[in-house]
Amino acid sequence: MTEWCGWPVVDEAASWENAQQILTDAELSDGLPLVPPTRRRLEAMVAGVAGRGDSHGMMPPMFGDITPDAVAYQCVIAGCRPAELPVVLAAAAATLAPDFNLLGIATTTGTASVALCVHGPIARRLGINAGTNCLGPGNRANASIGRALQLSIRNIGGARAETGDMATMGQPGKYTFCFAERSDGPFPTLTARRGLGADASAITVMGISGTAEVLPGDGEGATPEAILSPIVTAMRAGIVMSSIHRKNERGEQVFLLPLEMAEKIARHDGWDIARVQRYVFDEGQLAGGGVARSADAIHPILTGGAGVKMTYLPVWGGGSETVTRLIESAVVHLPSCDTLP
Repeated sequence: MTEWCGWPVVDEAASWENAQQILTDAELSDGLPLVPPTRRRLEAMVAGVAGRGDSHGMMPPMFGDITPDAVAYQCVIAGCRPAELPVVLAAAAATLAPDFNLLGIATTTGTASVALCVHGPIARRLGINAGTNCLGPGNRANASIGRALQLSIRNIGGARAETGDMATMGQPGKYTFCFAERSDGPFPTLTARRGLGADASAITVMGISGTAEVLPGDGEGATPEAILSPIVTAMRAGIVMSSIHRKNERGEQVFLLPLEMAEKIARHDGWDIARVQRYVFDEGQLAGGGVARSADAIHPILTGGAGVKMTYLPVWGGGSETVTRLIESAVVHLPSCDTLP
């Protein structure tokens, strides 16, 4: 049997069952069925890639080498299309930022997982869901891209249960956790707020302990305060549950805002994104120690479909900073996304 970066290449003639057993025996499986990594699929995934063997860094906890070839293997077995490789490669490299603390996220006994938000034209081109059920099932791009990143952490980084990954229980987001940011709302996008451009093709990685549904205070959110006050309450509860209240420092906060809620807030005079952040920060200060280190460390992200329900994404209490990076088209040629390899 031939290999690719030390992993098995499955023969085209191999049965589905045999292919699954080969990958399971090689400890590459996340427990779900995997696309057989045949030579044809692997070569199609890296067609046009510049510097296929170039290192983009060593991934914790076991410090495997992030190369385009290595990430391409994870993309194939996760069901990605070739055009999605640049997104996964950019995300994998972004997790190596020191303040992101992938070593802690990957090895904690807690429920931390890496969540991925994709921004700009590339998200729309690849069909990454930023609408109804954007965190749930039903969209291949969301599922496969998020899964490829998680498989990279597992198979390149070595975060396998009881080897590098020591989670007591874990969470479903460790299978896949990927969504897109909407660009059609009344507030600047996260990439604009971070100086990368209002509609830049970029990714943001976040070390997230889970998700929590949050409803506006009066059920419909007639005022900005009614919409945002329950978010502050959720943040306070998250701090207590994660024992961050015992620490002096505060980090970032992330919550997902549906278009309907963003538009209701923006209809009120003076309620721009800065005021949203300032309100959450100021109300959070009443909790003793606050919910974030500063107002601009609070990150509303516009996504999701119709409705008034928001989602709070508690950043891992062990210590992690969100990281946003441009997707460099020079790194990997973007092939057609019309067909699967």
